[in-house]
Amino acid sequence: MKRKNSGPAGLYLHVPFCRSKCPYCAFYSIASSSLIPRWIRALKRECEISSGLPKESLFSFDSLHFGGGTPSLLECPDLAGIMECVRSCFVLSGNCEIAMEANPLDLKDGKAHFLKEMGFTRMVVGAQSFDDKALSFLGRNHSPADATGAVAALRRAGFENVGLDLIYGLEGQSLDSWIADLEAAVALSPEHISCYCLSIEEGTVFRRMADHGRLSTSSPEAERELFIEASRFLRERGYIHYEVSNFAKTLRHVSRHNLKYWRREPYLGLGPSAHSFYGEKRYWNKRPLKGYCETLEGGALPMEGSEDLTEEQAVLERIAMGLRIREGFRLDEETAPWIEHRGLERMEAGGLISVKGDMVAPTIEGFLVADRLPLEIMH
Repeated sequence: MKRKNSGPAGLYLHVPFCRSKCPYCAFYSIASSSLIPRWIRALKRECEISSGLPKESLFSFDSLHFGGGTPSLLECPDLAGIMECVRSCFVLSGNCEIAMEANPLDLKDGKAHFLKEMGFTRMVVGAQSFDDKALSFLGRNHSPADATGAVAALRRAGFENVGLDLIYGLEGQSLDSWIADLEAAVALSPEHISCYCLSIEEGTVFRRMADHGRLSTSSPEAERELFIEASRFLRERGYIHYEVSNFAKTLRHVSRHNLKYWRREPYLGLGPSAHSFYGEKRYWNKRPLKGYCETLEGGALPMEGSEDLTEEQAVLERIAMGLRIREGFRLDEETAPWIEHRGLERMEAGGLISVKGDMVAPTIEGFLVADRLPLEIMH
């Protein structure tokens, strides 16, 4: 099976710079801005080389996502130069979703208006919490008032698609404190809310603290309660729980770019550690910033590795990804031969999935065990 990816592709730009490194963050970034000029030159070169590849000529990109790191810390002239390069190298559709992850401290009125004028259509504010103690524990350098002010600045600039990121599952976090966070978030009327459970990842400060017995995570039972409450709370207020961690006011406000990952649609990743997907092939860039820059300065793409998925891997991915999103996956000639129907019936009877016609979709309870579901229903 060599199924062609269909539809417009997504374009991802990894901005590997932060003012400081959050103790829970495992994404590649450095707490320094000294290499930004060199990175910009390298990124532009990667755009130029990538735009000449045969497969990229097949794509019209309908999503452009600036991730990181902290993309919002880039100065306006630098962002303008990057956007000019992207638009000259790639075809962006007329309704392209152009999104950026942002630190609340970066979103003053001047910056917000500039981003709107540059064509950004979606902003994701990393609020994480509206509790001062939680923000301190998470190593965040902003206050609840900063997050509220950032959303207000985006509204004044004319943004109609604003997202908030929240983190739950902190050690000792009570249900009442989590509800207070959700209430504070909903009071700002964001079009999108992401609720991520705190995980202790390898290579992070929190991992080292946990290894030395200085940090504990919340229990699975507590995490389940917080997850179920978030889903109930937000759905009662009109939000659609469309992916394990994500809620949108309407289907028009879902993250188009992130859905490409779950739907296995093609995407091109640029920048250090960025990943790409096309056909049934995944490939990824070098992670260290200096190595990334040196390779591009030598005229080559900074690819670190690649993987051609087998038929089994591709089908498993399609099923596993589908069980993370509200729409689910389709039982068709590709997936059906791999499905164990007694397992399917068992999961449906347990209230973890629903089967309607040829569509298999997770329930809210199923979202909780999304990583396990594929193993339960496949041969």
